[in-house]
Amino acid sequence: MADKEYNLNDIVQMKKPHPCGENRWKIIRMGADIRIKCEGCGHSVMIPRKKFETKMKKRLEPSEQG
Repeated sequence: MADKEYNLNDIVQMKKPHPCGENRWKIIRMGADIRIKCEGCGHSVMIPRKKFETKMKKRLEPSEQG
């Protein structure tokens, strides 16, 4: 499987939706752990990078920075 591309401030889709019903997440912090914020309710979650890469489905919108 090819490596998934993602950057800070990208909007990504995860394999499972958030309990609020939204499936769009914004990447707000990157490092050894990645923090994502639900676009529906604003709840943020910190996930280890390896786990994030397995649970991310696809990048919906690239960040504005290019």
